[in-house]
Amino acid sequence: MLVEKDGLWYQILKARYKEEGRLKEGGRESSMWWRIMYGIRSGVSLGVGSWFEDNVHSLVGGRGNTYFWTVNWVGGVPLRVRFPHLFELPENRWVMVEDIERRGWEDGGDGWFWQRRLLYWEKESITKCSLLLHDVVLQAHIHDKWRWLIDPIHGYSVKGTYHYLMTVDTPSERGLVDNV
Repeated sequence: MLVEKDGLWYQILKARYKEEGRLKEGGRESSMWWRIMYGIRSGVSLGVGSWFEDNVHSLVGGRGNTYFWTVNWVGGVPLRVRFPHLFELPENRWVMVEDIERRGWEDGGDGWFWQRRLLYWEKESITKCSLLLHDVVLQAHIHDKWRWLIDPIHGYSVKGTYHYLMTVDTPSERGLVDNV
């Protein structure tokens, strides 16, 4: 779904489940299949945390659809994880990287739109975030790409993902071993 946006299957899922720039859970009216697929992102019931989000990274070029706050694209984790309090404050949490960069993401830049005036310590967090973005240069002619960190050479595969999930040490397995 991150890569093949021209496929009919993607268009159907997007039409049914897209809300505020992201795919939504769907609630009780959605099929069991969709609820399971949606749960994959957060690692629901697998005991391995947010395994999918932890293993996908966006290589931001400058033309794409990488969300500024919610996607792992700079600094090793999504900015909403690194700056959780700031993530609660923007007028639009689903803004794209290129939109903020174009308006200015430097400290005091016009790319920052907040629901209210920031407190002093929140402004310090913006300064830290701006420093993280200081050396990022977007190139308007290059599309964003996704990198599967489990296998960055060959990319995503069902077989590779299955192997990863079957070999990862889960908290429940650690508890069973520790209690023996």
